[in-house]
Amino acid sequence: MKTRQILLAHGDGGKLTRSLIEQVFAKAFSNPELNKLEDSALLQINTDKIAFTTDSYTVKPIFFPESDIGKLAVYGTANDLAVMGARPLYLSCGFIIEEGLEMDVLEKIVLSMKESAQQLNIKLVTGDTKVVERGSVDKIFINTSGIGELLDWESMGRQIEPEDEILVSGTIGDHGIAILSARGELELEMPVKSDCAPVWELVNALYENKVKVKWMRDPTRGGLASALNELVEGASFGIELYENKIPITPPVDSACEILGLDPLYLANEGKIVCVVEKGEAERAREIMHAHKLGKDAEIIGKVIETPSQKVIMRTQIGGTRIIGMLAGRPLPRIC
Repeated sequence: MKTRQILLAHGDGGKLTRSLIEQVFAKAFSNPELNKLEDSALLQINTDKIAFTTDSYTVKPIFFPESDIGKLAVYGTANDLAVMGARPLYLSCGFIIEEGLEMDVLEKIVLSMKESAQQLNIKLVTGDTKVVERGSVDKIFINTSGIGELLDWESMGRQIEPEDEILVSGTIGDHGIAILSARGELELEMPVKSDCAPVWELVNALYENKVKVKWMRDPTRGGLASALNELVEGASFGIELYENKIPITPPVDSACEILGLDPLYLANEGKIVCVVEKGEAERAREIMHAHKLGKDAEIIGKVIETPSQKVIMRTQIGGTRIIGMLAGRPLPRIC
């Protein structure tokens, strides 16, 4: 392209728009469904059960340790499908780009998305681009929607009962602290990397080994505490967590202590939390440990009959405290 910055004219639907689509997006994501550049992609899905999700990404900064907004957009939406027990198949992608964004930055983001999609064997099949005036957005916002093939996972969605067990696939809070550190607001002796990663292989391993998983989520905004509070809302059961079993890295623990943050409420972008049938947790943990994303997996609690609709933490000194839903926003724009 003659210019190395995004112009408003790149969003006017004319020659520059076509050039941007063909030379940046279609070139990177080339596949038979996308290459037709029609208003809609025509897809073949060999099932009558699909999962469909959408999410938008406005993270600041757009590049952070071990990841970026593009990778986050692909993995984040794929993970939303995976934790519903669905194999990610297709993505759509909408870009809202600030006038003046350097073309090299856009190309770097698109390349990251391409590599992430290839890793998951997921196709980006349709999309949209809008360019807005300087100051209307902060560099770039991305929306991705995803379609996945729902697995025939018999236990998923079964009634959760007291004594069912709760696992998390690894350390919590890494993404939230990594974003804070990348903004220059926090200097750590040991840098924290974002845990941004696709969880599909981990989920699929549980499925193939017929682990009786009843419920699963990726605890992103609001963290582990908010995900579990959503689970017990209106339910006839509660949850008891074991403080000494929740995996947290020393740098994240130290940063939270200094800043007065609770890692239970910090975002994660490559973890799963699940409820499994009583007696299945140890086997599930061993299966997770066989994968690099699950090497720090732990059994962190259980389902309890009373108090219902509450998440209770059993502390290391033997007491208890209530873990409520996130109130406010300790870290803005983390995804």
